[in-house]
Amino acid sequence: MNSLRFLKASFRTGITIKGIDGLLEAVGGVLLWFIKPEALGTTLETIFEHELLRDPHDFLARHLLHTSEKIAQSDPTFASIFLLSHGLVKVVLTVALWMNRMWAYPAAIALFSAFTVLEALRFAHTHSALLLVIALFDALIVWLAWEEYGVERKKRAGQGRETEQKQGN
Repeated sequence: MNSLRFLKASFRTGITIKGIDGLLEAVGGVLLWFIKPEALGTTLETIFEHELLRDPHDFLARHLLHTSEKIAQSDPTFASIFLLSHGLVKVVLTVALWMNRMWAYPAAIALFSAFTVLEALRFAHTHSALLLVIALFDALIVWLAWEEYGVERKKRAGQGRETEQKQGN
């Protein structure tokens, strides 16, 4: 596999993960809009009851329960709107990138760079390993998008020259 194919495959895999993440965020935002935070906590406790009996320190279960408690103490409307809008933007950008829409490359680079900076700032306060991994993943997506954008621009510039040459003959 040559380097351009590997780049494209890595880029497609990364943006697919971002798109799935965005879809899950949007669904979470909609659910949060319609489900009371207290009911969400109770539902999560029921879902993870068996797992927590088996492993009281289960990372995923503890993280989700802790998050639901924070949401219950805060304004669920803000969290719902944030998750929905954040998720939909990711989905739209992912679809546009899959369709090679040139406007989507700089938009994704700018947006995911902003996410990376915010995540790094948040990491400085929380020291969350998961947040660091997410920030590094976003930085990787920015780099891949930059590289792929360059490849697509060169490809399109080459196609433009070929069209001009054909029209000139």
